[in-house]
Amino acid sequence: MSDMSFADYYRQWVDTYKRGAVRPITLRKYETAETHIREILGDTPVGGVTRTTYQMLMNKYAETHEHQTVIDFHHLVKASVLDAVDEGMIERDPTRRVVLKGCQPRDKHQKYLSQYELHSLLGDLNLSGKPADNWDWLILLVAKTGLRFAEALGITPSDFDMARQSLNVTKTWDYKSGSGFAKTKNNSSVRMVSVDWYTMSQFAGVTKALSGSDPIFIPRNDDGSFAMVYNSTANHVLERHCRRVGIPTITIHGLRHTHASLMLYAGASVLSVSKRLGHSSITTTQKVYLHVINEMENQDTDLMMRTLAAI
Repeated sequence: MSDMSFADYYRQWVDTYKRGAVRPITLRKYETAETHIREILGDTPVGGVTRTTYQMLMNKYAETHEHQTVIDFHHLVKASVLDAVDEGMIERDPTRRVVLKGCQPRDKHQKYLSQYELHSLLGDLNLSGKPADNWDWLILLVAKTGLRFAEALGITPSDFDMARQSLNVTKTWDYKSGSGFAKTKNNSSVRMVSVDWYTMSQFAGVTKALSGSDPIFIPRNDDGSFAMVYNSTANHVLERHCRRVGIPTITIHGLRHTHASLMLYAGASVLSVSKRLGHSSITTTQKVYLHVINEMENQDTDLMMRTLAAI
């Protein structure tokens, strides 16, 4: 065992503790981390992972990755290292006081649109045909509900509750591997999302003739099997709409950010928005939308000061 490389130990650790216990997308993150470990540490034995070795691993990884990505990589690797320490394979915790660096962040696309920009985007949609043949239907649904891309793909006609004007989110669609329906990201992601009556009526018209248990956005192949769909395809369609109406280009996930930001600006509480988005914790919502929350707090302060001055 002492001759085992750390890369081999890490792979064994992932197979033992993570495979079958985490979602496929999370497992792929662990497997990608193994690739980097092998590239950087090579055949370094597990017992040879010292503080210097571990720092070198993080430094090398940070040369081509942003700071937050380095933090995520550290968290993936650290758990296996601490288990190796517990097993006596590594003498001391080499992750103690590690310094996490990162390269300069790349310029990112604007993450959300203003209400006017979103109105322009939705006005450019061509809502004809079936949702499985027209990405514009998915763009509309994400903009009006804030669903994640995989959640939207997992929606079936039976998920629409017309009486309650709501959408039941209970599953996702594993579009990356094409394996069909999958679990939601977390338990909090199983939720009921209220939808405005007009959007509900639009979807009622196009889903009434569809099978209640089939995903409405996934087309079928000639042999009857479900076709592969790609996030990049939906993003390209969305990009064309954005360019056509002269607004900043965003992604499908950016529509989710747009939805949440507009809800917060409209006065919805952080707790309500957090539940609507299916976040596992309100802390996640506060972290992602801190810029919006800070702006709303400034407006609240102005309101309170004007109220106090009038007393």
